[in-house]
Amino acid sequence: MSNWSQLENMKPFIQKVWQESGFEAPTSIQEKSIPAILEGKDVICESPTGTGKTLSYLLPVLNKLDETKSGIQVVILAPSRELVMQIFDEVRKWTKGTKIVSASFIGGANIKKQVEKLKERPQIVIGTTGRIVELIKMKKMKMHEVSTLIVDEADQLVSNEHLGNVQSIIKATLRDRQILFFSATISEHTEKVAKSLMNNAEIIRIKETISHENTSHIYIVSEQRDKIDALRKIMYTEPDKAIAFVKSLEKVEEVEAKLTYNGMEVAVLAGESKKLERQQSLKNFRAGKVPLLLTTDVAARGLDIPDVTYVIHFDFPKTTSQYLHRSGRTGRMGKKGVVISIVNAREESFLKKMGHELGITFTKKELYGGKIVDAREEKKEPYRPKKPSNNRKK
Repeated sequence: MSNWSQLENMKPFIQKVWQESGFEAPTSIQEKSIPAILEGKDVICESPTGTGKTLSYLLPVLNKLDETKSGIQVVILAPSRELVMQIFDEVRKWTKGTKIVSASFIGGANIKKQVEKLKERPQIVIGTTGRIVELIKMKKMKMHEVSTLIVDEADQLVSNEHLGNVQSIIKATLRDRQILFFSATISEHTEKVAKSLMNNAEIIRIKETISHENTSHIYIVSEQRDKIDALRKIMYTEPDKAIAFVKSLEKVEEVEAKLTYNGMEVAVLAGESKKLERQQSLKNFRAGKVPLLLTTDVAARGLDIPDVTYVIHFDFPKTTSQYLHRSGRTGRMGKKGVVISIVNAREESFLKKMGHELGITFTKKELYGGKIVDAREEKKEPYRPKKPSNNRKK
C-alpha cells in the first residue's frame, strides 16, 4: 500500500485498484488537487499530458459518490469521442466490483440506444457536450441530482464550438454543485470563463517539464518537399510505436496518401475521420498492429496512449508549450523515448532557439544506409583563386 495519507482515508475499492495498478505515490497534480476536491472546492487545474489528470478528479469524485442512490450524480464532459471512451474505460476499471453504474454518451451514436442506457439509472455520465445537451432537451437526462460536473480538456470546451453547450449543461444542474476544470493548458480566456461559472475557484498549476533522463531529442534537416520521404525512411529504421504530429487535417491526408502508396501501414486520428475509422485506427495503434499514428494537436488532445517509443514533429511546433505537450507522450513511467524533429532550414534556427529556452540539447542526425546516424559535417573546399588563362591571342 502506498504511504500516501490521502489514499488511506479513501474507500477500500479505490485503495484496492490503486494497489493492483502498482502505483507507488501520487503525481504532483494528484497530490495538490485531490484534497481541494474532497473539501468540495471548485477547482481549475492545469497540468501536462501524462501527469494523471483523470485520476486527480476521478478518485475524489468516486470517494464522495453515494453508491446507495441511483440517478446521475457526476457528469464528465470531454471534447472528443475517443477521450470520452478513454475516461469511460478508466471509470469502469476503478468501479469494478462495486454497484456504481456509469454510461457514455457520444454524438453520432444511436440516440435510442443511449436513451435505453439512461433507464439503468447511471450515477456517472461521461459524454460529448452536444449529445448531453440533446438528451437534456429531450427530457431524458435528468440533471437535478448532479453534485459534481467535470470539464476535461477545458481549453477546448470553452471554444465557440462548445461553450454554449457547457453553459447550458451547468445551468441544468444544482446551484450548489461542484465544478472542476482540467486541462493540459489553461489560457487566460479559459480561466476567465471558468471563474464566471464557479464559486471562489482554487487554481492549481503544475509547470510543464520533460524528462531529460528518459528522453533524447534529435533532429533531421530536410527540404520541405522531402519531409514525407524523410518520415517514411525514419519509420523503416527503429520506431515500433510512433506518433507523428502534423499541423493540419489537409496535410495529414496528404502524408497518409503518400505513405500508403509506398506500402506503409498508417493509423490516422483527425477531426474529419468517420467515427468508426477513428476508433479502429486508435485500436490498431494501441494494440501495436500499426507502427505509426498521424494526428494533429487538436485530434490528440487528452488521449493517453501507453508505450509510445517515438514522437515525431513532422511540422515543428510553434511554441515551447506545444513542443512539451507533444513530446511528453514518450519517455513516460521510467521508459526510454525519442523525440525526432524533421525541420527545414528556417525551422532549424527556431529549434535551436527553443532548445536554449527549454534547456534541451538537440542532436543533429541524418538518415544514412537505412539508419539514423550522427550528422556528418559538411566539408567546405578551400578557396583557390583561378589561374589566369594562357590562351590569350598573340
